[in-house]
Amino acid sequence: MAYVLGIDLGTSSLKGTLVDNDGKVRAIASSEYALSHPKAGYSEQDPKAWIRACREVLEQLKQQVADFTTGLAGISFSGQMHSLVLLDENFEVLRPTILWNDVRTTEQCEVIMQTYGSELQQITGNIALEGFTLPKILWVKEHEPEIWAKVRHILLPKDYLRWCLTGELAMDLSDAAGTLLLDLRQKRWSQALLEHFEIAPELLPPLVRSSEVTGVLRKVIKQEFGFEQEVMTFAGGADNACAALGAGILTPETGLVSIGTSGVFLRAQTGFTDHQGKLHLFLHTVDNYYYAMGVTLVAGHSLNWFRDTFAPEKSFNELLANVEEIPVGAEGLLFTPYLVGERTPYFDSQIRGSFIGIDARHTLNYFARAVLEGITFSLKDSQVLLDPKRELKRLVSVGGGAKNRAWLQMQADIFNMPVTTLKVEQGPGLGAAMLVTTGLGWYADLTECVDKFVVYGDTIRPIPENVDRYRRIYEIYRKIYPQTKVLCRRI
Repeated sequence: MAYVLGIDLGTSSLKGTLVDNDGKVRAIASSEYALSHPKAGYSEQDPKAWIRACREVLEQLKQQVADFTTGLAGISFSGQMHSLVLLDENFEVLRPTILWNDVRTTEQCEVIMQTYGSELQQITGNIALEGFTLPKILWVKEHEPEIWAKVRHILLPKDYLRWCLTGELAMDLSDAAGTLLLDLRQKRWSQALLEHFEIAPELLPPLVRSSEVTGVLRKVIKQEFGFEQEVMTFAGGADNACAALGAGILTPETGLVSIGTSGVFLRAQTGFTDHQGKLHLFLHTVDNYYYAMGVTLVAGHSLNWFRDTFAPEKSFNELLANVEEIPVGAEGLLFTPYLVGERTPYFDSQIRGSFIGIDARHTLNYFARAVLEGITFSLKDSQVLLDPKRELKRLVSVGGGAKNRAWLQMQADIFNMPVTTLKVEQGPGLGAAMLVTTGLGWYADLTECVDKFVVYGDTIRPIPENVDRYRRIYEIYRKIYPQTKVLCRRI
């Protein structure tokens, strides 16, 4: 049997998804690692932890699948976006990686926008936010000049892992789009940005397509695990892009709703669009496609917070068991999930969440339904921006929001669109594995690969009377932010 492996380098764990040439997942392995928070707002990680985790995952797969070492044909990668890896001339790591969720770079973002903001949006399709790579580079230049003087290579996490496995430097276009240094139209590093921010172009790796070959496993790795043939590696892509591919999001007619700790509403598109900084715009793993996305900072985490605070003795199934019996709109109770600020469409770090309309009728079940509706309303804010002409035909829902039938019905009603689930949800690792199959020529293109690999589950359709009620409630929901914005700053 021939296999391909998708390695997803996440924020807290590395996961390997092994798929055979019939599109069936044969094994999954994972290994966790820690985050470091040396100061308030700082979030860092030791890149060596990724190497250890990768070795553990390969060893687990070797133990799980008897012909793993004889059948593995190729590996590709998905990874956390934006996080900064700095290497010296000997490819030694110079400092812990500054992660995507590190927020120390507010001043650098302000400088970028004040000095180069409009040009930045036209080149990269995005505004400067703390999560992106460029502000992290500028922070190191300013605060750690002795480190910066030694920098010879700038990489993202999955590309560092791939270098460790192959000895080849590369970065795919989908991940490079999240650095704020890529010219999205020209699909090359922006000379204008590099010159303006005084970053030598030779510090950045060569750019490649997501399904492009990037080398073979080093002999020492091959021997360590007993691979009998050359194992080819492929570029892979950013985690959101690979997750979209793994859910079959290839064309503008189908959108993705992902509810994890944060929430994402994503749509593929065929060309560059200036979203005026209200949405993120990146390159897809699918050649010649972009994807635009809106983000709710605290989506599933809102539900975690609610359960842990008000019903810690209940499982999530118990907490949500009766929400279907609560009327649409929870009898006037509204929740805004701005627990740590909000991204789309407000980009406001100071706004905070709220329950509005509490009265004596409202029991725990009402509050639980209001939380689910509030999270979905927040994602609808992104839908309104992404699909103003109502061109989307359906949504694929993944993550926590796809695991509860009542919540899926809320999504269908609030988005006013059919919502489909995946029978087996494998996340970004599956998308990475799919890129190997087209790179190896197993399938003619990714459309053919999706038909083989992606199996859809149930489709939940909107209920017309619920759609009408939610439309009116959403108009009220949208008024909460401007009404509470000033109060939150005063508090």
